[in-house]
Amino acid sequence: MRHAIGIDFGTSGLKAVLVDESGRAVARASRTYATQFPHAGWAEQDPDSWWRALVEVAGELAAGGKSPDVIGLSGQMHAPVFLDSAGEILTPAILWNDQRSIAECEDIDRLTGGRIADWTGNPPRTAFTASKILWMRRHLPEIYARIDKVLLPKDFIRFRLTGAYGTDPSDASGTNLFDVRQGVWSEPALAALEIPTGWLPPVAGSSAVAGRITDAAAARTGLPAGIPIVSGASDQAAAGIGCGVVEPGALAIILGTSAVVSATLTDAATDPTAACHTFRHGLPDAWQMMGGVLSAGGAVQWYRDRIAPEPAQAGTDAANGYDEILAGVQTVSPGADGLIFLPYLTGERAPHNDPHARGGWLGLTARHERRHLARAVLEGVCFALRQVVERIEQAGLPSGQVRIAGGGARGGVWPAILASVLARPIVPVETADASAYGAAILAMAGLSDQDPATLATDWVRTGAAIDPVPGTAERYGELYGIFQSLYPATHEAMRLLSEIDRNGAIRTTGE
Repeated sequence: MRHAIGIDFGTSGLKAVLVDESGRAVARASRTYATQFPHAGWAEQDPDSWWRALVEVAGELAAGGKSPDVIGLSGQMHAPVFLDSAGEILTPAILWNDQRSIAECEDIDRLTGGRIADWTGNPPRTAFTASKILWMRRHLPEIYARIDKVLLPKDFIRFRLTGAYGTDPSDASGTNLFDVRQGVWSEPALAALEIPTGWLPPVAGSSAVAGRITDAAAARTGLPAGIPIVSGASDQAAAGIGCGVVEPGALAIILGTSAVVSATLTDAATDPTAACHTFRHGLPDAWQMMGGVLSAGGAVQWYRDRIAPEPAQAGTDAANGYDEILAGVQTVSPGADGLIFLPYLTGERAPHNDPHARGGWLGLTARHERRHLARAVLEGVCFALRQVVERIEQAGLPSGQVRIAGGGARGGVWPAILASVLARPIVPVETADASAYGAAILAMAGLSDQDPATLATDWVRTGAAIDPVPGTAERYGELYGIFQSLYPATHEAMRLLSEIDRNGAIRTTGE
């Protein structure tokens, strides 16, 4: 029986799953790696940390005795890995949640005469790769002059494994340099921004074989030399496949470091408000509309590391302290006794597109305890997700079943809150690591020349639906109205605080 490995290089760590031809997960492995925040609004990772995690995970899977016949990769979007002509890393990767390129987004609008969305399908964003490339040109010109290739995270790892440069349409879509309608690099955008076409890799379908593991990579990782690696897909495209959301009429919600709501499209329809993005899918002749909440699991991790009592911070169990936090949350009534949390710890993407957005609790009183703060964090993320769901629906897309996956989907409390906030049932998928599982589906599709959508439909299993709680859903409906009013009422104050934060950081570092 043949086996495929799907590997996802997420923001907080690597997750890998080994599956057989029936879609059964035979083995899993994971590793974490660190994110650096050198200045206010910045977020970086060392691409070599991804490689080290891969080497460890490959060795762990190999110890199980099952040898893969093919590999599929997925990874966090947008983060450029700058390489020189020798294929060496020039700088840390600038992550999707890095907000340093605000001015460069304005430059993109100016340099393109406001036509970037016409050419690529999406307006400029600090998250997207193009603004980060322009930031390099402005602030690090000596390094910029040495750039020979710009790769996305999964494509950098595939280059290390195969020696071949390449990407797929779903990841290319998040660069703001790719025509999502035509499926090619946008010549007008590249010309207007003066970004060399040769820096960008060839684009091939997500199930297409994009290279084979070299002898050197095999010796380093323990993976069999010569086995194929498919192009793979962005983490969100792979997650949609891994959730089985491969046809219009359903939504996927991935609760990871960020949280993303996505729908599958049969054409390149766009959100008229530009709150949500339209990208190419990892499926042939398909697109995704998606909107992201930047701090979801990241907000919970922040609470654990900075606010929770010491036992949760130093938790050594499998849940790393989260079980204790969630147990406390369950002792607090819905609405956290009049407390609302704005989850804008790293700015916000959908629906506000505001890198200046800032988080906070509103409604604090002397009677609130840490457990109230924790419940408000979970609820605040769910309120933000409801805004994205409603924006996708307002764009004219049907949304019947809602499927959920990701690390946050594993705890019973958070999905239960989400169902009541959305006032509709949500359906968990049995494989929580949906991006890695989706990458494995794409890999097996490439090996066997099967349709990945058909494989996803056949393979993906779901759990029992989680229904909204009567009474609780109505309570959350009232609180949601309050939540919606808070960003418009405070966004100017957020902007001023953001500027103080950024200017203070510059003065402190002497920049």
